[in-house]
Formats: sequence, structure tokens, C-alpha cells
Amino acid sequence: MERTDRLWPGGPVFFYDDTLFKPSTDAFLLGAFARPRAGETVCDLGAGTGLIGLLLLAREPGLTVHNVELQEPPLRLAERTALENNLAMSQHLADLRHLECVLAPGSMDYVVSNPPYFSSGSGATASGGTRRTAREEHTCSLADICAAAARLLRWGGRFALVHRPERLCDLMVTLRACGLEPKRMQLVQHTACAAPSLVLLESRRGGKPSVRVEPPLILRDAEGRETAAVRAIYFRDREHKEGEG
Repeated sequence: MERTDRLWPGGPVFFYDDTLFKPSTDAFLLGAFARPRAGETVCDLGAGTGLIGLLLLAREPGLTVHNVELQEPPLRLAERTALENNLAMSQHLADLRHLECVLAPGSMDYVVSNPPYFSSGSGATASGGTRRTAREEHTCSLADICAAAARLLRWGGRFALVHRPERLCDLMVTLRACGLEPKRMQLVQHTACAAPSLVLLESRRGGKPSVRVEPPLILRDAEGRETAAVRAIYFRDREHKEGEG
């Protein structure tokens, strides 16, 4: 069913369909971890309904965002989000393995992606073609995504993505093979005592070897409450301040 929500009361509205892609914690985490600068051009590979692009623009309105998505239904929702909020966010219905006719090589300052986490055929298959595409690498592999990011980025451009810690070795090796040097990493933990459940990683095209590991992102404190970091990721403080005003 198609639904709408806002990032905060009175803030940007976004459209989604809970039979396609529900707004995920992973998207919000990546939207806060990625750090494109004002005036930069950004591409989201496998953009779905365009939530990550919206999150980036909510923090830095001076960006130009390009969404690349293989499936038309979620991309149409991304287009509605862009129009509703008057955003500099363009939609490209395309296979990220063949972007030559859509976006020029070296045309991006920053690329983001929330890719499928699982190799095709590993574990239970998701129901529905759209969800399977989001979950499994049956239409594109991790290598395809990293290669696409490398082609789009200018020299010195950055690529940020979210993935599973158990595939960290695959991720590091694949990025370096594509000329993307890992530079900044953060592990995500549900609590301070829990094992990491996600990894956020930023690489640089043509960067020198040296990765900075940031303190882990803890989602819940000992009492089960959202941490201050999570409140900022979900714009809770902005909600609170606007409610007071």
C-alpha cells in the first residue's frame, strides 16, 4: 500500500509503498554517515524510492542528487518525493551496470548505495521480485556496484555504503580492486555489548591506503532508549525544538 511520511513534523514529505521498500534503519544510518559537501553532485545507486537522496538533501540542501534505479514503481515514488519537496533530485531508470548513456564517467563527486547484502542463493529467498532485488545480488553483484561507483566518480570522489560485517573482507577487497580505497569506517551495534550488525564504509577513488575507524554507533543505551546519535539520525531533536516553538 502506498504511504506518505515526513522526516519531522512540517519537514520534507516522502512517498513509499510498504509492498516494495519500507523506510529502513539502514537508509537513515547511511544518510547520516555520508558527508557530501555543498555544491557537490551525488548519485544513489539502487535508489529505491529515493529516501537516501532526500536524507542527504535534508542535511545539505546545496547538493544535486541523481537516483539510479532498475525498477520503475519505486522510482516513480522517488519522482513524486522530488516534485513534492521541489528538490534537485533527478531520476534515472537504468541498470547500474550500463550507465554510459545516462550519466557520464567521472561526473560525480559522491556516490552512495544501500546494496543487496546477500549473495544470490544464500539463505531464504525474499518474496516478490522487488524485495528479492533489494535483498539478493541476483541482478547485480557487489563487484558491479563498486565498479559502477568507480566509473561515476571523479578522481578523489568518495563512495559511501552500508553493508553486513560478515562481508567486510569481500567489501574491502572489492573496493580496492575497483580503485576505491577504504578511508572511513564505522560499525553499528544495537547496544554497547552487542556484536556489530552493520558496517558503514566510505572509500575514495585514487585514495592512499589508510582507513580511519570511528567509534561504534550504538543504537540503544542500557535502558533500551535511543541514544543521542540515533535521535540526530532520525531528526528527533529538530522535532522536539519545532514542537516547543
